[in-house]
Amino acid sequence: MRKYAIPCIISLLVASLYNIVDQIFIANASYLGSYGNAANTVVFPLTVIALAIAVMIGDGCCAFMSICLGAQNKESTHKSIGNSVLMAVLSGIVIMVIYLLFQSQLLSAFGGRVNSETFFCSKEYMTYITLGIPFYMFGQAMNPVIRSDGSPKLAMAATVLGALINVICDPIFIYVFRWGMMGAAVATVLGQIVTAMISIWYLFHLRSVHLEKSSFYLNGHILKKCLFLGLCSFLSQISLVLSMAAMQNMILRYSLIDPIFQQTQYSQIPMAVVGIVMKFFQIVISIVIGMVAGCIPIVGYNIGAKRFDRAKTLFLYLLCGEALVGLIAPVIVELFPLQLIALFGSANESVYYTQFAVKSFRIYLCMMIFACINKATFIYLQSLGKALLSTLLSMIREVVFGVGFALLLPRFFGSDGVLYSMPLSDILTFIISVICIVYSLRFLNQCAKETDD
Repeated sequence: MRKYAIPCIISLLVASLYNIVDQIFIANASYLGSYGNAANTVVFPLTVIALAIAVMIGDGCCAFMSICLGAQNKESTHKSIGNSVLMAVLSGIVIMVIYLLFQSQLLSAFGGRVNSETFFCSKEYMTYITLGIPFYMFGQAMNPVIRSDGSPKLAMAATVLGALINVICDPIFIYVFRWGMMGAAVATVLGQIVTAMISIWYLFHLRSVHLEKSSFYLNGHILKKCLFLGLCSFLSQISLVLSMAAMQNMILRYSLIDPIFQQTQYSQIPMAVVGIVMKFFQIVISIVIGMVAGCIPIVGYNIGAKRFDRAKTLFLYLLCGEALVGLIAPVIVELFPLQLIALFGSANESVYYTQFAVKSFRIYLCMMIFACINKATFIYLQSLGKALLSTLLSMIREVVFGVGFALLLPRFFGSDGVLYSMPLSDILTFIISVICIVYSLRFLNQCAKETDD
């Protein structure tokens, strides 16, 4: 678990830091500030859509590979990798074209028209981010494949190196060259290209199998299996996009009737702040997903080898680890909200920026322990082959509760209602998760007993 989970956590943390690093440098550039911050928030869900498709391909292939390797089926293994490569390339090109053709409509859908300056910054940032989408999706799709092949450290290194390129180039492009939002986007894309190139190199040096010409012939049966196993990963990400869209549009709507934020010079503050809080949440969830994603190859291999006892033990270790992460995160945001918001240029903003940020951190993230356990449970169910149940639970959390409460609560609590929607959703989802945890443990016990008999 340590061998696979720690590199996976680092990889996902670094991947999530791509957007956060951009936002930190943008926020501390006096000529961008909260306008650029808000623009970054507007574009972020669009990158998550691309990520959703990439992780569906990559995680699905990862789970299928692990099962095949556990069953010593190398032919299906190399064909699944080849088919995943083709899907990652084709889908990246399609998404790029769609984003370029419908840029203004997409930005408007995620609250980009909060004011003219924010919309201008959003368009500039999105244009260059879109050009890097094929590289981003390919790198993200191949990362779990590389892990499943037994090279979690190289998967981590590919992501870390790309992120380092981004961190080095961001201050140069934003502060020295003063390229603004374009500079932040170009720095990100350069890092993504490096990660993609390392992934391509590794495909020629796989450890478990060797790719052949036949690997790249589309195989409907294998493709269907992989995409189905990755469906939960896709829906968990895409439902998050729906939740973000609901939140950002409600923030936009209710800030326009707020006595402070309806003023033009402050109107972008709620959008910028909510984006920052969601980015911190993304960091914590990256740790959570990294832990459980690192377990997927182990679970798949042991299920393929009929070692259900090990799969059960791993689940218990995982739940304890996720609960610990979920306890630490709220302590940090409750004790150090001012320090966290200072990273995002609060010194250059009004007092209203800081006040709203502190309140947002403390309300939005107060029930992180439940969010962590919920996410781990959903993804572990997927690795057990319970993809339909996992998908259903993820949709209930993000769409029924996440979108529903984000739309309903602001009617009673104004913009604060958007913040309350997060902890309330996680509390209700946790009740369902407990039932699923008990069910999963009984399922593994029963499988182990049947195997012994």
